[in-house]
Amino acid sequence: MQEIPPLMNDFSEYALSPPDVDATREVVDALLETLLEAGDATAALPIIEAWDKKMTEFREWSMVTYIRFMQDTKNPAHKEAKELLDSVSPKFTDLETRMKQAVLELPYRDQLAERVSPQCLDLWTCHVASFAPAIEEDLAAEARLDSQYTEVLAAGEVVIQRESLNLSEVDKYTESNERAIRKEAFRARSEWFAQQGEILDQIYADQVTLRHRMARTLHYPSYTELAYQQRTRIGFGPEDVAAFRDEVANEVVPLVSELASLQRKELEVDELMYWDEATFTRQGNPKPLGDHDWMVDRATEMFAEMGHGMDDFFHQMKSKGLMDLNSRPGKAGGGFCEYLHGLGMPFIFANFNGTRHDVGVFTHEMGHAFQAYSSRDQPLADLVWPTTEACEIHSIGLEFLTWPHMHLFYGEEAAARLKRAHLHEYLTFLPYGVSVDHFQHLVYAQPDATPEERHGFWKVTEERYMPETNYGNLPAESAGRRWQMKPHLYGLPFYYIDYTLALVGALQFWSHAREDTDAAMREYVALCRRGGSLPFAELLKSAGLSSPFEPGCLKGLMAEAKAYLLH
Repeated sequence: MQEIPPLMNDFSEYALSPPDVDATREVVDALLETLLEAGDATAALPIIEAWDKKMTEFREWSMVTYIRFMQDTKNPAHKEAKELLDSVSPKFTDLETRMKQAVLELPYRDQLAERVSPQCLDLWTCHVASFAPAIEEDLAAEARLDSQYTEVLAAGEVVIQRESLNLSEVDKYTESNERAIRKEAFRARSEWFAQQGEILDQIYADQVTLRHRMARTLHYPSYTELAYQQRTRIGFGPEDVAAFRDEVANEVVPLVSELASLQRKELEVDELMYWDEATFTRQGNPKPLGDHDWMVDRATEMFAEMGHGMDDFFHQMKSKGLMDLNSRPGKAGGGFCEYLHGLGMPFIFANFNGTRHDVGVFTHEMGHAFQAYSSRDQPLADLVWPTTEACEIHSIGLEFLTWPHMHLFYGEEAAARLKRAHLHEYLTFLPYGVSVDHFQHLVYAQPDATPEERHGFWKVTEERYMPETNYGNLPAESAGRRWQMKPHLYGLPFYYIDYTLALVGALQFWSHAREDTDAAMREYVALCRRGGSLPFAELLKSAGLSSPFEPGCLKGLMAEAKAYLLH
């Protein structure tokens, strides 16, 4: 069992010194030499564990550095530390890859796989296949470009209803029950992105060029093949994902079209416009009934009611300051969860803005956090997290499993509306999510395309998966620039399909919980504890869930969802 060190009073006090690359290299070289002298798995395993612990020191510093930068992108010290991280990360990737390569070449690797996990060596095979020292400089440049994108968006400000807002705060108006205000908010954001179009085009063009060059350096035909290795796609490839996109087009797009028609009638509008899509009833979407502190208190009640270890876990998160949830100037947008191996605890990041998304993002990131915490006893650091398409099952799944407690945040009547809106929104998300993925496959198949051609690629995917979306005359979206609002396309290429694949599993948790909530929770907690010890398909099977790659996987779920929403 991993020994968890005591945590200081608050995460804000947690400070780590930058790692010494040369000193770490000496340690790794010595461990490599010792490994080559080991004669069997029993002798090799303590050496691998010592290397894993050493590399975890760098991971810990890198995570804390990233979190601090995201908390305040304008802080010079945080920016300097992030720049250092961007420059040294490839060097540590090299040190990791050298050891993994050596392990994979051991004559008794099968015995090692049995002692640790076959999945671990499969992961390392992907890691080795996606790195070489020859791409170190390009990786550092890629990270700098992502930081540039983050800083551009974090500095964004728009004026809505005479109020100056950062981009994370805009959503409090995009879901207004007054249509004119919604339109004003969407237009303000769209105009900002249109104004930033040239720099956003350039950042992405530079990233695509870098990624294609790295792929060719590693002898891949395009970045797509390299990306599938970087994302550790084990057991499925682009053809499987394409078949899943077809399934969404056939089974989900028609249902979304039907729901849009009902939504138009509910909102009493002649035509459902883009700025109407996220508003589900005439009285507007439910909003939490209190502020940040009130929300945390309600979350405490919720997790106490849920049990299954979530109550004790949340107490630790709260008491140690392992959450940063409020939006503020200079803070990066979005939400995420990172696991701090040295502390044995996760950290979650969000941007509360007074909308229903506050609860959604919070429970989503808490799902990630609880999973990482639950699987902290895995034998090696690479097995704490599952592969990303499995990770998102825990996050989205918890969103649905917390449904019985939503009255704590919204009240009884509004909670009922919230659940319908939540399910409706995730159904409409499926076509959008696969559109993002299809777009990236088009982009990296034609890396020399112009920015205008890339915007055309986006329009092609919209026509297939979101044919009824009407942007009116919004400048960015009408020009095919909506994709530039999604940070994943810049910083996490080919990640986005994971949300859609995981949603298929999460919707099955929703279905199971409708029959037996406690049984669904037991399945969920057991899945969290398995961490990354199994590949995606086997993790699904272990929890009694069907794979999204099974033909017809969506048909029954869509029928159940339709019956729930249209009854």
